Amino acid sequence: MKRQYWYVIITYIIMQLSGIVGVPLLRFLGVGKHVENKLVAAKLASGYWAVISFAIAFFIIIFFLREDIKQRHTRHRVSLPVAWMWAISGVFLSLFAQSLAANVEWRLLGIEPGSENTKRIVEIIQVTPLLMVVTSIIGPILEEIIFRKIIFGTLYQKYNFFISALVSSLLFAIVHMELEHLLLYAAMGFTFAFLYAKTGRIFVPIFAHVTMNTFVVVIQTLFADEIEKIMRQTEQIQLIIGGF
Repeated sequence: MKRQYWYVIITYIIMQLSGIVGVPLLRFLGVGKHVENKLVAAKLASGYWAVISFAIAFFIIIFFLREDIKQRHTRHRVSLPVAWMWAISGVFLSLFAQSLAANVEWRLLGIEPGSENTKRIVEIIQVTPLLMVVTSIIGPILEEIIFRKIIFGTLYQKYNFFISALVSSLLFAIVHMELEHLLLYAAMGFTFAFLYAKTGRIFVPIFAHVTMNTFVVVIQTLFADEIEKIMRQTEQIQLIIGGF
Protein backbone atom coordinates (compact mmCIF):
# COMPACT_ATOMS: atom_id res chain seq x y z
CA MET A 1 0.00 0.00 0.00
CA LYS A 2 1.24 3.49 -0.83
CA ARG A 3 2.57 5.54 2.07
CA GLN A 4 0.07 8.33 1.49
CA TYR A 5 -2.75 5.80 1.75
CA TRP A 6 -1.65 5.02 5.28
CA TYR A 7 -1.69 8.75 6.02
CA VAL A 8 -5.26 8.90 4.71
CA ILE A 9 -6.37 5.97 6.88
CA ILE A 10 -4.71 7.45 9.98
CA THR A 11 -6.39 10.81 9.30
CA TYR A 12 -9.76 9.07 9.00
CA ILE A 13 -9.27 7.17 12.27
CA ILE A 14 -8.21 10.33 14.13
CA MET A 15 -11.28 12.12 12.75
CA GLN A 16 -13.58 9.31 13.95
CA LEU A 17 -12.11 9.47 17.46
CA SER A 18 -11.72 13.24 17.65
CA GLY A 19 -15.19 13.76 19.09
CA ILE A 20 -13.95 12.44 22.44
CA VAL A 21 -12.00 15.68 22.81
CA GLY A 22 -13.74 17.95 20.30
CA VAL A 23 -17.31 17.83 21.64
CA PRO A 24 -16.34 18.65 25.25
CA LEU A 25 -14.08 21.40 23.89
CA LEU A 26 -16.98 23.01 22.02
CA ARG A 27 -19.16 22.73 25.12
CA PHE A 28 -16.38 24.43 27.13
CA LEU A 29 -16.19 27.20 24.53
CA GLY A 30 -19.89 27.85 24.96
CA VAL A 31 -21.52 26.00 22.07
CA GLY A 32 -25.06 25.15 23.17
CA LYS A 33 -24.73 27.31 26.26
CA HIS A 34 -27.91 29.22 25.39
CA VAL A 35 -29.91 25.98 25.11
CA GLU A 36 -31.72 24.99 28.29
CA ASN A 37 -32.19 21.35 27.34
CA LYS A 38 -28.86 19.62 28.05
CA LEU A 39 -29.55 16.81 25.59
CA VAL A 40 -30.22 19.27 22.76
CA ALA A 41 -27.10 21.24 23.73
CA ALA A 42 -25.02 18.04 23.53
CA LYS A 43 -26.47 17.22 20.09
CA LEU A 44 -25.69 20.76 18.93
CA ALA A 45 -22.04 20.43 19.99
CA SER A 46 -21.82 16.95 18.42
CA GLY A 47 -23.26 18.25 15.16
CA TYR A 48 -20.90 21.20 14.92
CA TRP A 49 -17.87 19.08 15.78
CA ALA A 50 -18.83 16.52 13.12
CA VAL A 51 -18.96 19.32 10.53
CA ILE A 52 -15.60 20.74 11.65
CA SER A 53 -13.76 17.40 11.92
CA PHE A 54 -15.09 15.97 8.65
CA ALA A 55 -14.28 19.19 6.76
CA ILE A 56 -10.71 19.29 8.11
CA ALA A 57 -10.19 15.58 7.40
CA PHE A 58 -11.58 16.00 3.88
CA PHE A 59 -9.06 18.69 2.93
CA ILE A 60 -6.16 16.81 4.55
CA ILE A 61 -7.09 13.61 2.69
CA ILE A 62 -7.42 15.48 -0.61
CA PHE A 63 -3.94 16.89 0.02
CA PHE A 64 -2.49 13.40 0.57
CA LEU A 65 -4.19 12.15 -2.61
CA ARG A 66 -3.16 15.09 -4.78
CA GLU A 67 -0.81 12.92 -6.88
CA ASP A 68 -3.59 10.36 -7.51
CA ILE A 69 -5.96 13.16 -8.50
CA LYS A 70 -3.43 14.53 -11.01
CA GLN A 71 -3.09 11.19 -12.77
CA ARG A 72 -4.94 11.13 -16.08
CA HIS A 73 -4.34 7.53 -17.20
CA THR A 74 -7.44 5.75 -18.46
CA ARG A 75 -6.23 2.15 -18.42
CA HIS A 76 -8.76 -0.29 -16.96
CA ARG A 77 -11.34 2.49 -16.89
CA VAL A 78 -14.56 2.68 -18.84
CA SER A 79 -15.39 5.78 -20.86
CA LEU A 80 -17.10 8.70 -19.11
CA PRO A 81 -20.53 8.12 -20.75
CA VAL A 82 -20.47 4.47 -19.64
CA ALA A 83 -19.23 5.51 -16.18
CA TRP A 84 -22.13 7.95 -15.76
CA MET A 85 -24.55 5.26 -16.87
CA TRP A 86 -23.23 3.00 -14.10
CA ALA A 87 -23.23 5.88 -11.61
CA ILE A 88 -26.93 6.57 -12.17
CA SER A 89 -27.81 2.88 -12.32
CA GLY A 90 -25.75 2.38 -9.18
CA VAL A 91 -28.14 4.55 -7.18
CA PHE A 92 -31.02 2.16 -7.87
CA LEU A 93 -28.75 -0.86 -7.44
CA SER A 94 -27.66 0.44 -4.02
CA LEU A 95 -31.24 1.08 -2.90
CA PHE A 96 -32.23 -2.39 -4.10
CA ALA A 97 -29.33 -4.04 -2.24
CA GLN A 98 -30.20 -2.07 0.90
CA SER A 99 -33.87 -3.05 0.67
CA LEU A 100 -33.06 -6.71 -0.01
CA ALA A 101 -30.63 -6.94 2.91
CA ALA A 102 -33.08 -5.18 5.23
CA ASN A 103 -35.81 -7.67 4.32
CA VAL A 104 -33.47 -10.64 4.90
CA GLU A 105 -32.52 -9.22 8.31
CA TRP A 106 -36.15 -8.67 9.26
CA ARG A 107 -37.93 -11.70 7.80
CA LEU A 108 -35.24 -14.37 8.11
CA LEU A 109 -33.03 -13.19 10.98
CA GLY A 110 -35.68 -11.44 13.07
CA ILE A 111 -33.73 -8.16 13.27
CA GLU A 112 -35.99 -5.16 13.71
CA PRO A 113 -35.91 -2.72 10.76
CA GLY A 114 -34.58 0.76 11.29
CA SER A 115 -31.13 2.06 12.13
CA GLU A 116 -30.35 3.64 15.50
CA ASN A 117 -27.32 5.25 13.87
CA THR A 118 -29.47 6.90 11.19
CA LYS A 119 -32.08 7.91 13.77
CA ARG A 120 -29.41 9.54 15.95
CA ILE A 121 -27.93 11.39 12.97
CA VAL A 122 -31.35 12.67 11.89
CA GLU A 123 -32.00 13.95 15.43
CA ILE A 124 -28.70 15.85 15.36
CA ILE A 125 -29.46 17.21 11.86
CA GLN A 126 -32.73 18.65 13.18
CA VAL A 127 -30.65 20.64 15.67
CA THR A 128 -27.69 21.28 13.35
CA PRO A 129 -28.93 21.33 9.71
CA LEU A 130 -25.39 21.95 8.42
CA LEU A 131 -24.59 18.35 9.39
CA MET A 132 -26.58 17.24 6.33
CA VAL A 133 -23.61 18.33 4.20
CA VAL A 134 -21.45 15.84 6.11
CA THR A 135 -23.88 12.91 6.08
CA SER A 136 -24.93 13.41 2.47
CA ILE A 137 -21.71 14.53 0.76
CA ILE A 138 -18.46 14.64 2.72
CA GLY A 139 -19.03 11.41 4.67
CA PRO A 140 -19.82 9.23 1.62
CA ILE A 141 -16.88 10.69 -0.32
CA LEU A 142 -14.45 9.87 2.49
CA GLU A 143 -15.91 6.39 2.95
CA GLU A 144 -15.55 5.59 -0.74
CA ILE A 145 -11.96 6.84 -0.75
CA ILE A 146 -11.09 4.76 2.32
CA PHE A 147 -13.06 1.55 1.81
CA ARG A 148 -13.26 1.30 -1.97
CA LYS A 149 -10.31 3.17 -3.49
CA ILE A 150 -7.72 2.33 -0.83
CA ILE A 151 -8.76 -0.86 0.99
CA PHE A 152 -10.71 -2.63 -1.76
CA GLY A 153 -8.45 -1.27 -4.51
CA THR A 154 -5.28 -2.46 -2.77
CA LEU A 155 -6.69 -5.90 -2.01
CA TYR A 156 -8.11 -6.26 -5.54
CA GLN A 157 -4.58 -6.02 -6.95
CA LYS A 158 -3.69 -9.29 -5.15
CA TYR A 159 -6.95 -11.16 -4.58
CA ASN A 160 -10.19 -11.84 -6.42
CA PHE A 161 -13.24 -9.60 -6.25
CA PHE A 162 -15.14 -11.60 -3.64
CA ILE A 163 -12.33 -11.65 -1.04
CA SER A 164 -11.46 -7.99 -1.64
CA ALA A 165 -15.09 -6.87 -1.48
CA LEU A 166 -15.80 -9.05 1.57
CA VAL A 167 -12.93 -7.64 3.64
CA SER A 168 -13.56 -4.01 2.67
CA SER A 169 -17.34 -4.37 3.13
CA LEU A 170 -17.01 -5.95 6.58
CA LEU A 171 -14.69 -3.14 7.67
CA PHE A 172 -17.16 -0.65 6.20
CA ALA A 173 -19.96 -2.28 8.22
CA ILE A 174 -17.99 -2.45 11.47
CA VAL A 175 -17.07 1.25 11.31
CA HIS A 176 -20.79 2.10 11.40
CA MET A 177 -20.95 0.40 14.82
CA GLU A 178 -24.23 -1.41 14.24
CA LEU A 179 -23.24 -5.05 14.24
CA GLU A 180 -26.87 -6.16 14.17
CA HIS A 181 -27.07 -4.59 10.70
CA LEU A 182 -23.79 -6.11 9.51
CA LEU A 183 -25.53 -7.70 6.52
CA LEU A 184 -27.16 -4.41 5.52
CA TYR A 185 -23.93 -2.39 5.49
CA ALA A 186 -21.96 -5.25 3.92
CA ALA A 187 -24.52 -5.48 1.10
CA MET A 188 -24.05 -1.79 0.36
CA GLY A 189 -20.28 -2.21 0.58
CA PHE A 190 -20.39 -5.04 -1.97
CA THR A 191 -22.53 -2.91 -4.28
CA PHE A 192 -20.15 0.05 -4.17
CA ALA A 193 -17.15 -2.27 -4.63
CA PHE A 194 -18.84 -3.80 -7.69
CA LEU A 195 -19.41 -0.33 -9.18
CA TYR A 196 -15.76 0.59 -8.64
CA ALA A 197 -14.44 -2.69 -10.03
CA LYS A 198 -16.78 -2.52 -13.03
CA THR A 199 -15.83 1.02 -14.05
CA GLY A 200 -12.39 1.68 -12.54
CA ARG A 201 -13.61 5.16 -11.61
CA ILE A 202 -14.06 6.07 -7.94
CA PHE A 203 -16.56 8.83 -8.72
CA VAL A 204 -19.08 6.14 -9.74
CA PRO A 205 -19.56 4.61 -6.26
CA ILE A 206 -19.16 8.09 -4.76
CA PHE A 207 -22.09 9.37 -6.84
CA ALA A 208 -24.25 6.36 -5.93
CA HIS A 209 -23.35 6.62 -2.24
CA VAL A 210 -23.91 10.39 -2.04
CA THR A 211 -27.25 10.17 -3.84
CA MET A 212 -28.45 7.25 -1.72
CA ASN A 213 -27.43 8.94 1.55
CA THR A 214 -29.04 12.21 0.50
CA PHE A 215 -32.27 10.41 -0.39
CA VAL A 216 -32.37 8.53 2.94
CA VAL A 217 -31.50 11.59 5.05
CA VAL A 218 -34.04 13.84 3.30
CA ILE A 219 -36.80 11.23 3.64
CA GLN A 220 -35.95 10.54 7.29
CA THR A 221 -35.74 14.25 8.10
CA LEU A 222 -38.83 15.51 6.27
CA PHE A 223 -41.08 12.54 6.97
CA ALA A 224 -39.82 11.43 10.39
CA ASP A 225 -43.29 11.55 12.00
CA GLU A 226 -44.93 9.61 9.18
CA ILE A 227 -42.20 6.93 9.25
CA GLU A 228 -42.56 6.53 13.02
CA LYS A 229 -46.33 6.17 12.60
CA ILE A 230 -45.87 3.46 9.95
CA MET A 231 -43.38 1.63 12.19
CA ARG A 232 -45.87 1.67 15.08
CA GLN A 233 -48.63 0.35 12.81
CA THR A 234 -46.31 -2.43 11.59
CA GLU A 235 -45.53 -3.43 15.18
CA GLN A 236 -49.25 -3.52 16.01
CA ILE A 237 -49.95 -5.76 13.00
CA GLN A 238 -47.15 -8.09 14.12
CA LEU A 239 -48.69 -8.31 17.60
CA ILE A 240 -52.14 -9.07 16.16
CA ILE A 241 -50.75 -11.77 13.86
CA GLY A 242 -48.70 -13.19 16.72
CA GLY A 243 -51.87 -13.52 18.83
CA PHE A 244 -53.53 -15.99 16.48
